[in-house]
Parts: sequence; C-alpha cells; structure tokens
Amino acid sequence: MKMKNINKILSGLGVILMLASCDYQRINTNPYEMTEEQGKMDGIALGASITLMQRCVFPVGTQANQTDYINAYQTAYHLSVDGWSGYFGQDNNWYSGNNQLTYYIQDDWTTSTYKESYTNLLPSWKKIKTQSEKNDTPEVFALAQIIKISAWHKTLEAFGPIPYSHAGEMQLVIPFDSEEEVYKAMFADLKSAIEVLEPMAESGASIMANYDIVYGGNTQKWVKYANSLMLRLAMRLKYCAPDLAKQWATYAYANDITRLMNLKDDEAQVSKGAGYVFVNNINHCARSYGETAMCTSMFAYMNGYKDPRMSKYFTEAQQLESTKQIPAWAIDGYDGKKYAPVPPGTSSGAKTFEGRSKPNFTADTPTYWMRASEVYFLLAEAALEWSEFGSAADWYRKGIEMSFEENGLAASSAASYINNENKPQAVSVNVGYSVRYSASAPTQATVQFDNSSKEASLEKIMIQKWIALYPNGMEAWTEWRKTGYPKLNPVHVNNSPDGATKETGIRRMVYPNSFSQSAEDAENYQEALNKLGGADKAVTKLWWDCKR
Repeated sequence: MKMKNINKILSGLGVILMLASCDYQRINTNPYEMTEEQGKMDGIALGASITLMQRCVFPVGTQANQTDYINAYQTAYHLSVDGWSGYFGQDNNWYSGNNQLTYYIQDDWTTSTYKESYTNLLPSWKKIKTQSEKNDTPEVFALAQIIKISAWHKTLEAFGPIPYSHAGEMQLVIPFDSEEEVYKAMFADLKSAIEVLEPMAESGASIMANYDIVYGGNTQKWVKYANSLMLRLAMRLKYCAPDLAKQWATYAYANDITRLMNLKDDEAQVSKGAGYVFVNNINHCARSYGETAMCTSMFAYMNGYKDPRMSKYFTEAQQLESTKQIPAWAIDGYDGKKYAPVPPGTSSGAKTFEGRSKPNFTADTPTYWMRASEVYFLLAEAALEWSEFGSAADWYRKGIEMSFEENGLAASSAASYINNENKPQAVSVNVGYSVRYSASAPTQATVQFDNSSKEASLEKIMIQKWIALYPNGMEAWTEWRKTGYPKLNPVHVNNSPDGATKETGIRRMVYPNSFSQSAEDAENYQEALNKLGGADKAVTKLWWDCKR
C-alpha cells in the first residue's frame, strides 16, 4: 500500500476516533446535570443578581456610575418623601415651583419612584427565583425574598395596591393585589425565608458572601433583619388590622430581643461591600448640586430639645462666598453655633438660601435600610398596645440610647437628655424680601416619658423615632401618615391641584400615567383603583392610614 493511502487511512481513523471521543463525552454527560464550570457561572450570575437587587432597595452607585444613581434617588425619593418627612428643605424650584415639594405631583417623578422601588428589581428577582428552583438553592431565593420585600413594601406604602402574587409571571397584564393581600403575602414570605435561613444562621454558615453588599453573607444578621422588617410591617397595621398586627409582631419578637436587630452592628446599610465603595446620594445633592438643606422642622425639635445629635446630623450655617460672613438669616443654636434651616416646600429660585445648613454627611456615609434604634421604638409602640411586649418606657429609653450610640455619642450621655423638660421651638426664616416664613412651636411635648395618656406616650415615641430614623425619609413619611406624629412645620407654598392642605399633606403618590394607556392596562388600572378604594389622587388615604 502506498504511503499516501496509509496516511489518508490514519487521518480518517483519527477523525473517527476524535468524533467518537466527542460523542462518548456527550453520551456519558447528563444533560440535566450542571457541570462545575456551569455551576461557577450560575453562582456568578445569581450573585450579581443579589447585588443588583440590593442596589435597588435605595438606588446606590459608585463613583464609576457618575450621577445616574444619584439622579435616580433624587427624583424617586429625595424631592418628595425626604421633604414630606420634615427632614430636608431644598434650595431650588423645579418646574417653576410646581413639584412634589409644593404638593404638585409630577408624573415623571412618581414614575421614577415606582421604577426605582419596584420595576428595576423585578428582573433580578425573577432570575433568582427561576435559577434557585432549577439548582435547588432555596437559601438564595430566601435571601432574594427578604431583599424584594425591603423594596416593594416602600412601593406599596407610597402608591397602594401593587402586583405581588403574580409578579414575574408570563402574562401581558399582571393584576394588582389589594394592600391587605400584599401585607399578608409579605408576612408569609418573610416567615418562609426566615425558616430557610435559621438553620444556616445557627450553624454559622454564610450565603452569597462575595456578592452581599449589606451583611457580607452573615446569615445571623439576615435573620435578625428579616424579623425586624416583619415587626416594622406588622406595626404598620395596628389601626387597620390590630389582630393581624399583633399576630406578626408577636411572631417577629417572640419575647426574645436577640431575634431582632438589637445592637449597633446589626444595622442594615450599604457603604462598602463585595468590592464596591458606594457614594452617599444625599451628600452629593447637598454639596455638588447645592440644593439640600436642614429643614426647619428638624431645627424646631432638635434645637428646642438641646439634642446633641443636631451637629451630627447637620452643619452649622456656611459663610457666604461674597462676604465671607454667616448669612444674616441664620438662627442661634443651643450649642453656640449658628444654623440656617430652610422651610419645607418653597418655590424660590436656586441659591435663595445661600449659606444654608447642610446634612453633615460625606461621600462615605452609609445608606441605611434599618437600624437597631428603630426596632426599640417599634417595641415601645407595641408595648403601648399589648402588655406582652413589656414596658414602653423601657423600650423608649433604649431606643434613644441606641440612637445616641449609632451617632457616635455615648449611650450613657442620653440620661440627661431623656429626663429634660425642654420643648420644641418656633422658627422664623426671613431671607431678604424673597422668603418670609414663620412656624409656631409644633408641639408642647417634652422628651421625658410619662404615662399620663396613651396618646401622649405615642407622640413622644414617634418624635424620638423620627429623629432616630433620619435620613430615611420614606419610613418617616409613612409613620407620620400612620400616627400623625411628629407634628411638622407646614410647607411655605401649597400648589396642590388635588386639595391637599398644609395640615394633611400628601397621603400617597399617584400611579404613573403609563399605567392606563392601552385598553388592557386601563382595565387593570381601574381594578387597582377599585382595590385602592378611592381616586388616584395624592389626598386618597391608604388602607393603614385610618387613624385621622
């Protein structure tokens, strides 16, 4: 046989053997079993989705993201709930003064709120749900459920009915659930997630440690946070569904404070994690945009109470560039400094309040989801309702002490503050001829706790909770609507077309216009309004907003 033919035969055999080898590998590989490489890729994909979900609870970005996340936070929360809560005034007049802060609701801003608190999180959650079922990793889905509820309860409490039980399904139009249905589903989902993660927490196992920007995979802290979140949601319902509120508050607490966030280090926050360093949105709005300022409501309470957290929260008045002097409209603080607070809901042009007091943040200041001080105040509120929760006065004291500790003050230094008889004060801000604003003292309530009446005790608890929640405007606005406390300074300008008054304020956000554009969407939107039980207006109260 010629050498040329032999080479052809050998080459052919080589190809056959190679193909056989490939076919052997294909035949002997389970197509339904994940390879090691696929497992690594799925882990990366799931981990990235966990990180993306966490970044959606409140929009947070890095320096590399430039201002995308900052602008998202600003329009979704900062120029609405952060002002409605009484935390911040603004030195600008978007839409010529017709904006959320003056009670004129702008569709693009409410669309931003819905998008940032609900829509942006949905694809990542759906992906994790599918992959967790496929790969039998219920613990990853449990974590995703907790994160989802952290974001979606804000949507629920801003707008009312939302799609929940059918979210992520392959339907042209996803139906809305009533508020009551969503709360019940959230409680059940949190309970299931806790039950999955508790064994891991007891054994010290971690979860998604390389992708978790909140707790670095610490399952003990995630279980504490989930129970605390359940307590927050349970207490939301104390007026509209007291039995349901008690049921889930009791489950979350179970007469054991260690089940809940009870230490400073338990705080759920985003600043550094999973290789990222996140910038603080509010700091950027205050310093780079030159707009955000201390609200007069904060000054009225904190200066009146001689609260040492005031200088932790806000800077003193700033020197004017033109004169190098403190602005003439600045107000004397109890600590010997001058402060320049801005009234809520102004319509003055930019730079009207030059020299204003700014939030005392840096780019590295964390964005907080929840802190232990809030939990103590939730327990104080629960104790007012149900004796099984102990002493409201004791939880109240511990809440103040924890807030002091969280803000770099010794818990022991809270004793004199807790026992003082100081009261909030009236505030006047007169900036030339452009702004003439006066607000009387919002209340006569002191810090010192007493049991003279349940309502008086509740007001004190909510005032101190409000101070401790700073700067979480979403939660503060929600609690103000639920309880009526703290009493806040009225907006300077009210441009509401819906009948919102300076006393009643904004009760909810209206749904984005896009919800009713197609025939199918319009029908679904109308069903949402049926479940809301009122018109799609900012004055319509939500289910739990039934005290007053």
